[in-house]
Amino acid sequence: MSQQAVNGVSHRGRVLTLDSMNPNVKRVEYAVRGPIVQRAVQIEKELKEGAKKPFTEVIKANIGDAHAMGQKPITFFRQVLALCSYPALLEDSKFPEDAKQRARRILEACGGHSIGAYSASQGIECIRQDVARYIEKRDGGIPSNPDNIYLSTGASDAIVTILKLLVCGEGRDRTGVMISIPQYPLYSAALADLGAVQINYYLDEDNCWSLNITELRRALSAAREHCNPRVLCIINPGNPTGQVQSRQCIEDVIRFAKEEHLFLMADEVYQDNVYAEGCQFHSFKKVLFEMGPEYSNTVEMASFHSTSKCYMGECGFRGGYMEVINLDPEVKAQLIKLVSVRLCPPVPGQALLDLVVNPPQPDEPSYATFMKERTAVLSALAEKARLTEQIFNTVPGITCNPVQGAMYTFPRITLPQKAIDKAKELGLVPDMFYCMRLLDEEGICLVPGSGFGQREGTYHFRMTILPPTEKLKVVLQKIREFQLHFTQEFS
Repeated sequence: MSQQAVNGVSHRGRVLTLDSMNPNVKRVEYAVRGPIVQRAVQIEKELKEGAKKPFTEVIKANIGDAHAMGQKPITFFRQVLALCSYPALLEDSKFPEDAKQRARRILEACGGHSIGAYSASQGIECIRQDVARYIEKRDGGIPSNPDNIYLSTGASDAIVTILKLLVCGEGRDRTGVMISIPQYPLYSAALADLGAVQINYYLDEDNCWSLNITELRRALSAAREHCNPRVLCIINPGNPTGQVQSRQCIEDVIRFAKEEHLFLMADEVYQDNVYAEGCQFHSFKKVLFEMGPEYSNTVEMASFHSTSKCYMGECGFRGGYMEVINLDPEVKAQLIKLVSVRLCPPVPGQALLDLVVNPPQPDEPSYATFMKERTAVLSALAEKARLTEQIFNTVPGITCNPVQGAMYTFPRITLPQKAIDKAKELGLVPDMFYCMRLLDEEGICLVPGSGFGQREGTYHFRMTILPPTEKLKVVLQKIREFQLHFTQEFS
């Protein structure tokens, strides 16, 4: 440790410095809230202080945060959460009877009848039972055991927990985790933090970002030279790429996982967000069990869902769950120990999840309003998915695959060589340079494709389709104009 003499007194430096901190943390990057977003926040401050810009507001299309983009909460969910938070409202005649029944049931399952109490570490039991029933219904009657359900702080928390169980070994024995490129940067960030080896497999942009088993094999055999691949992560529907996997593709992936002895992680948080004709969501669990006992009794898997996406968009409540399949009972005991260290997921998030998996039924008073609101959100998203693809594909230098599902588009941008040179001169990745310029000139905040990973020599950005339709049209028009003059400036 460096000894410095200050006024003749030896003085040691700080205990914690950039040099002495955990090196894994320094390797973590999370583009969705990276430098571009920090710049957007700074511009918003400048606008508030009266600075003159060529725009009056910053439109943040960088993150899948539905309510921040103006989506209204589902009435029934908020009624029940209000009743749970302030039970005196149970006497109020303005609240429908089915909302009161749900609230009473949740409160009875809470310590001291309060959502301010800790819950069991795995989550409130009656909520786990409701999740299991929801999965059974979704998957056409394939049984789900509440003991295999773990409630979590959003899906992210459960994903990191499972990775923590899986990562071990040193050197060539270090755990390798296969992730799709482009990927949601939670995965690369978690792997960096845990010191695991990231194994990239590339989605096929020319075929609507589909997943190709030949590419999985290529990535796996290359990785076996330097690590021990044990995990395969799949995001379906895709983030940032919006593809929805066919049933055939899912079967192929499950076969591959079994043959290569890999643990499967299925991130299915966009399962209600499917828009394209002929596309349908198939859960990995359902396909696994329909493939028969040879697969359903052996393939180890965890699947994840959340309250943050779909039609709910309730990101701030941090509700989610995972279901584990074929997990070794001794490992399960270790998993329960691991989640108990964090005490429990937020109870309001658990309550919200309960409503998502057990919404109003046709014979209940809130059903009509609930269905109307749910359908309105999903059909607006489907319309915006079509609109985005259509408009982007009319812009020279931008090519956009169909947004089959989820809530993002990941178009490819062709950048002039002079722009690429200018970016390098400034020490920026070319698509980061593009997105920074777009933010400074048009007030639109997008995430560069480099934050998600992309094939060498290609450039993209991720944009959410969440802004209200009229605002989205403005955003698309501004990007169109920017692309034209940016190309002109650097050609």
